[in-house]
Amino acid sequence: MTTIQKLFSEKKKDILSIYFTAGFPHLNDTEKIINALNNHGADMIEVGIPYSDPLADGPVIQNSSMEALKNGMTIKLLFEQLNQCKGQIEIPLILMGYLNPVLQYGFENFCADAKKAGIAGIILPDLPINEFENEYKKILAENDLHFIFLITPETSDERIRKIDSISDGFIYAVSSSSITGRDTDMNAQENYFKRIKNMNLKNEVLIGFGIKDHITFSQACQYATGAIIGTAYIKAIANADNIEAVTQQFINGILQRK
Repeated sequence: MTTIQKLFSEKKKDILSIYFTAGFPHLNDTEKIINALNNHGADMIEVGIPYSDPLADGPVIQNSSMEALKNGMTIKLLFEQLNQCKGQIEIPLILMGYLNPVLQYGFENFCADAKKAGIAGIILPDLPINEFENEYKKILAENDLHFIFLITPETSDERIRKIDSISDGFIYAVSSSSITGRDTDMNAQENYFKRIKNMNLKNEVLIGFGIKDHITFSQACQYATGAIIGTAYIKAIANADNIEAVTQQFINGILQRK
């Protein structure tokens, strides 16, 4: 059983996944941030691979990506940092990035190094379904890596069912057809969320984009197994003197713990 399968078998609701950009705010913060998230209640961690042209991301994550690249973050260095965490972290670690840098690194090498570093799954929003099925699915499976697809309010039922049939991790439901960090009226998306929920998909669904506080997290969890937070956390740690303390305070706020 993979760490993702273990998580979903043990926890059926209110799963909190938090995204951060590797190499931000400082080049060597990766291990520190992962440990802080693990220690203070995140159920899953998405490690963002910085990229110079992150199309789906809003200004906060774009800026964190630019800063990380300026700091000297590379995929090779990221794997070295992740290997330092190996054995310390029991919750799932997901790598999220864009296809181009992965292809430059070499897809097979990337997957092999991800497996060695203890990565559970990969998110590449710009990898087309047909290329996944024809070229990459086998490589991912050989390295015990789940591949996570994104869906949006515009995604047809037919395509959602197709994604569900070829996925084995979870489905990332983007809350609106917007970029990360944009405020989302969760109530206005009720029909979309209900539509997904009523499809009775075999994969769990996590909602992301626009989740920033206890209210939006709770709203998302009414319709899905959990939610993903990125921009709000990156804002919180951007100028933090103590990442551990800021992370604890941030997660306590999301989960309304004292």
